[in-house]
Amino acid sequence: MRFRHPDGSTVHLAYCTNVHAAEDLDGVMNQLREHAEPVRRRLHRDRLGIGLWLARDAVRRLTADPSDVRALRAELDRRGLEVVTLNGFPYQGFGAERVKYRVYRPDWTEPERLEHTADLARLLTALLPDDVTEGTVSTLPLAWRKGFTPARRRAALSALGTLAARLDALEETTGRSIRVGLEPEPGCTVETIADALEVLAGEDAPPAHRIGVCVDTCHLATQFEEPGRALDALAEARVPVVKSQLSAALHAEHPAADGVPAALGAFDEPRFLHQTRALTAAGVRGTDDLGDALRPGALPDSVPWRSHFHVPLHAPPEPPLTSTLDVLEAALTRLVGGAVPLTRHLEVETYTWQALPHGLRPRTRSQLADGIAAELDVAREMLTALGLKELP
Repeated sequence: MRFRHPDGSTVHLAYCTNVHAAEDLDGVMNQLREHAEPVRRRLHRDRLGIGLWLARDAVRRLTADPSDVRALRAELDRRGLEVVTLNGFPYQGFGAERVKYRVYRPDWTEPERLEHTADLARLLTALLPDDVTEGTVSTLPLAWRKGFTPARRRAALSALGTLAARLDALEETTGRSIRVGLEPEPGCTVETIADALEVLAGEDAPPAHRIGVCVDTCHLATQFEEPGRALDALAEARVPVVKSQLSAALHAEHPAADGVPAALGAFDEPRFLHQTRALTAAGVRGTDDLGDALRPGALPDSVPWRSHFHVPLHAPPEPPLTSTLDVLEAALTRLVGGAVPLTRHLEVETYTWQALPHGLRPRTRSQLADGIAAELDVAREMLTALGLKELP
């Protein structure tokens, strides 16, 4: 979906396809037919943006055979779909029964991460619509925090520098500019905007015209970051917001109140990691997973908790829980509500539909399409309320 910003530029809104399990190209093609096109039809749009997730095996096939790239582009056109951004964070296995810490490998100290991201950038130049010359890729925020030594940090920054040089060369040969955004995530070596600034505005930082930040509003909220302050800090340091993922975290205002631990426990599931944070007078404290937080004494229960669980935008959990949709709205206001947008690529990224408590999960493809369309409607209403005009 495209929107005209008051400054005359185009802002793109997509939904991320990492919600659909697909490790190979055939699976991606099925996604477009069985999921993405039905969402487009529900929104009564001739064209729908998708933030495409391409796993390692799909990328290897596409980079090996240009005819497969042409076939994918033709299928996108046939289904009324367009791609301006890729989700390059998960490398493979994101649809597995147990993902947890596996999603952070390979990290930016390993050559596979650099090669995969460079391949994604090359593919994106071929998938961009004919009237679009700029694409974006979101990626892992360097690595998971444990064992991240100064030597590994230097290796990661060196790899990002190499990537930036390759992206420069790619623009010279294709005429299309691809930028990559590190996505701060709780528990990673870059888990906050402040951490991102240390990496991207500090010594040995990669070139800002190629490497910036992907602001995930669920992650921002989980860390209890104030959106305006965080985004202003990026702007002041001239670190670009390459893209933003529109998502909401799970929030418990009174974790010790009757019924709250049980309600939170319903969201403790074995597939994804749900880092949980508590806001204390001394700062933010946390655990690596929601189940860890629910153990007696793990976190102070007299202050609010937030958990890295992407809650559908249109369907916050019933009391005594809620979501951080207000943080998303505040962030979006700062991102695109000003005289000039801080980013032009927005992506709804609720990948946890099948990890929701059983009574809240979609039981059919049709129900899932209904839910994704409803989320996009929420985002669309927020954008138009900020003065953006939806384009055909």
